[in-house]
Amino acid sequence: MNKHLESEESGNQKPEQQVTRSWGHRPRRALDRAEAMAPSPAPLAASTPLLHGEFGSYPARGSRFALTLTSQALHIQRLLPKPEARPRDGLVPLSVISGCCTLRSHSPSDSAAYLCIYTYLRGRRGGRRRAARTFQADGAATYEENRAEAQRWVTALMSLLRGLPLPGEEEITPELLPRPPRLLLLVNPFGGRGQAWQWCESHVLPMISEAGLSFNLIQTERPNHARELVQGLSLSEWDSIVTLSGDGLFYEVLNGLLDRPDWEQAVKMPLGILPCGSGNALAGAVNRHGGFPPALGLDLLLNCSLLLCRGGSHPLDLLSVTLASGARCFSFLSVAWGFVSDVDIQSERFRALGKARFTLGTVLGLAALRSYHGRLSYLPTTVESASPGPAQGLPRAKSELTLAPAPPPTVAHSPLHRSVSDLPLPLPLPQTALASPSSPEPMPVQSLNGGVPELAGDWGGPGEAPLSPDPPLSQPCGSPKATTLSPITEGRPETPTACGLPPHTPAAPAASTEGPKDHLLPPLGSPLPPGWVTLEGDFVLVLAISPSHLSADMLAVPHARFDDGAVHLLWVRGGVSRAMLLRLFLAMEHGSHFNLGCPQVGYAPARAFRLEPLTSRGLLTVDGELVEYGPLQAQIHPGLGTLLTGPPGCTGQGP
Repeated sequence: MNKHLESEESGNQKPEQQVTRSWGHRPRRALDRAEAMAPSPAPLAASTPLLHGEFGSYPARGSRFALTLTSQALHIQRLLPKPEARPRDGLVPLSVISGCCTLRSHSPSDSAAYLCIYTYLRGRRGGRRRAARTFQADGAATYEENRAEAQRWVTALMSLLRGLPLPGEEEITPELLPRPPRLLLLVNPFGGRGQAWQWCESHVLPMISEAGLSFNLIQTERPNHARELVQGLSLSEWDSIVTLSGDGLFYEVLNGLLDRPDWEQAVKMPLGILPCGSGNALAGAVNRHGGFPPALGLDLLLNCSLLLCRGGSHPLDLLSVTLASGARCFSFLSVAWGFVSDVDIQSERFRALGKARFTLGTVLGLAALRSYHGRLSYLPTTVESASPGPAQGLPRAKSELTLAPAPPPTVAHSPLHRSVSDLPLPLPLPQTALASPSSPEPMPVQSLNGGVPELAGDWGGPGEAPLSPDPPLSQPCGSPKATTLSPITEGRPETPTACGLPPHTPAAPAASTEGPKDHLLPPLGSPLPPGWVTLEGDFVLVLAISPSHLSADMLAVPHARFDDGAVHLLWVRGGVSRAMLLRLFLAMEHGSHFNLGCPQVGYAPARAFRLEPLTSRGLLTVDGELVEYGPLQAQIHPGLGTLLTGPPGCTGQGP
């Protein structure tokens, strides 16, 4: 069902309607004028050769290979000593290439240049395995000519990886590549089971270095540290902000940007997420959008890192949530009441178990299953979204009755104390973390199992003259290095501690005083305008979700997109059995829960909604963070944010 829906969407979407944007910066004005005057080229077929050449092998001598580059893959065919009828690993999709570079030998007599390509192919057991293939460009008599050929291949490959247009074969020069994108990486070292920093150091930093991305990294030290940091950040110095943790750190960054006086510009900052947490719902949706099969743990991190290296961005719908006290926060994921929020918050004490905390929390929640009396009202979307299943099997609200609830109780809140981080950039991190593609020395590349650097397999073998990288293509020889980024504040820098920090605990989201106006919502407690649908009764759970995933392995709304302009309401009424509720969550792993025909399950796409708990006790969460209990209402703001997603893929068929 999911593949069918997505194939229809992709089949009906013309190339000019694609909304995914690339890493590429604006081309130079001369290129702008040339492109404006030139006729639009016909789209290239995926198998159309863009470059073709013959290379030697390294470190093994004597073998010869033919390389053919298309818009979708790199084809590798052995020519000598014996041609292969069916080359092993002969087809390398661009989706598994993180980057490439040119190398040269330390031997003065070696006139060859070397092309090194970094790949992350899936192994026989399903996990990704890093490999570096090095080819020898030796068709010319001089090193300069061979280097120019190797750089032409690097330029073409990197342009395709970043979604940049390629000119004719003879016009592919290093000047086509823009400067490396500058990333600000924010790492919660206690994300998931406390392995976020290890994964960052062992896997993420090497991969983005291979991709030629420039970065600085900050470890967060406390709840709301990331929010405070981005509120005082000079955004013009960065091309994107990337969080390495679960969904909570992304939530902090998003709300920090929307609480700035310049929020209208700040919210356009592309945000990326690399999953190192427990739930990783947004990363699961990014992984699916990129065409990779469902993944968890390190495999999910490597998939999302590969997509980050590609750099495509996509508009992201955001949900403005107004709480009972009048405080407002912004959600990219979900608002939950009942069973989902109970499991999310009550499983916090099992955080050391990682993802297994939700399994244990679900079992405990089923044992103590309860329902909550409340009222759910929503404004349906103007155009009905694609159905998540057989539309006839979904219960719909019959009542158009709108009721005015009693005024919410006044809740006193202490003012938010902000102390913008004064950690300067770059931080005094270990040398391996400080290395950046702009540095003339390569960053040691760690093996996927966390062992010693695989330098022998990458740069040469026993008895071989070692290789060293050429200067980066986007920074010509002799050009000055990039200017040092200014610190966040001019105060005395704090000394970050390496250990002994307490793990992050859920903190109530601070009130947002900025952001767009909620023109669809009357004041909380006022009667709702005509056109709203109201349901009242006992609910086991109510879930308002924006993307497709509730966690990395729970496909809650298979047809949801990042920018479909709807918040997807799911609810389960009281009276559902424990067995059926368990079946629903198990089926949600494949997105087939709507096909079970459960009469207590309801679904509706909406532009806005109001949720009024009518029981005195309960838990409400926004993006997994506990918020004050009481009436709340929310409105979707289509395409308000920007999410780094990589290029779109074909779901279920990713390599």
